[in-house]
Amino acid sequence: MSRAATNLQIDSARLWGSIHETAQFGGTAKGGVRRLTLSSEDKQVRDWFRKACEDAGLDVHTDALGSQFGLRKGRDMTKLPVGIGSHLDTQPTGGKYDGILGTLGALEVIRTLNDAGIETEAPICVVNWTNEEGSRFAPAMMASAAYVGDFTTDDILSRKDIDGTSVSQALDSIGYRGDKPVGFQKLGCFVELHIEQGPILEAEGKTIGVVDSGQGVLWYDGKISGFESHAGSTPMPLRRDALATLSEIVLAMEAIAKKHGPKAVGTIGEAVIANPSRNVIPGEIAFTMDCRSADGAIMDALDRDLRAAIAEIAARRKVEVKIDLVWRKPPTHFDPKLIAAVENAAKTLGYSSRRITSGAGHDACNLNTVMPAAMVFVPCKDGISHNELEDATQPDCAAGTNVLMHTVLAIAGVAS
Repeated sequence: MSRAATNLQIDSARLWGSIHETAQFGGTAKGGVRRLTLSSEDKQVRDWFRKACEDAGLDVHTDALGSQFGLRKGRDMTKLPVGIGSHLDTQPTGGKYDGILGTLGALEVIRTLNDAGIETEAPICVVNWTNEEGSRFAPAMMASAAYVGDFTTDDILSRKDIDGTSVSQALDSIGYRGDKPVGFQKLGCFVELHIEQGPILEAEGKTIGVVDSGQGVLWYDGKISGFESHAGSTPMPLRRDALATLSEIVLAMEAIAKKHGPKAVGTIGEAVIANPSRNVIPGEIAFTMDCRSADGAIMDALDRDLRAAIAEIAARRKVEVKIDLVWRKPPTHFDPKLIAAVENAAKTLGYSSRRITSGAGHDACNLNTVMPAAMVFVPCKDGISHNELEDATQPDCAAGTNVLMHTVLAIAGVAS
């Protein structure tokens, strides 16, 4: 690598400016971002991103699920591109950094290489994956899952949000159903920059997290069918209370996750009472469950123990509980060579680092099933994410982007 490439640093102020400029699209009064996938706010940021990529000289295309690809040519176009990027959508009460740091960091890598006049041997492809969050449509990370063949394009297009709008309709409503088939843009590998979304790096005073693995995920949809009856005239022993049943299930999940800890977590994040009334015992509740572990055997144990606990609770309370496993994502173990490249880039640049497991799912986890992949983490304040209080510092964002760039240069090679 040339001396100029070895000493190359991204433009920290430009990256920081881009982060805060794009935060206006769906910006909230509390300083966060509400930019649900395929919403009008998502269209705004996609339009911004597409223009920024085109201004950086990238050849930009969109696939049938709305994922955006910006290709920077390399000297040897027979080589598959090095993929970099993340996502632009957020949670309903999201922050400025989750996802978009990875896409804007990827864009900043391209801008910096352009400014320095550096040509890489292999091409580089910047990617914005559709619906990583899964807050509007399920499953999460659906576009990258379709890219690797876990779902068909038609299956994803038919998925509906809570209002009955399909992915297909939402894409058409903002003009982002692309003309390229899913999988048209081949990638040789993928590296994703992201905030940690946890407290470890900040607590240990580390600047870079070298992600070597990711937790597996179990998503369930549940339904409790009890019996609605009068709150005043139904004796306690004769009740078939759906909400009381759910309360026991919540505590059972907590106990089971703790039993299999520290490598297990469990969450019931949604619960909806059908036809709620102050003086009616709840008769029907829909709920969701989210269980995670980086150990496949623990995932199996979580599933087994949860089903047994729920069956016992349902029988004792004389209610019916149905749980459907709607998504299972095995644990991720990232590519050793790419992990080493990230680690070496952090060391060369003088940043403190540690190996780390991702508690959250990411597009890189899906892509790792069909190509080498890796991730770069930077700290976020108090480990808070999926929250309007989500925060990260300018120096840390720049450090992560510098590590991303030098990882890319090591993989793609610098043309002589």
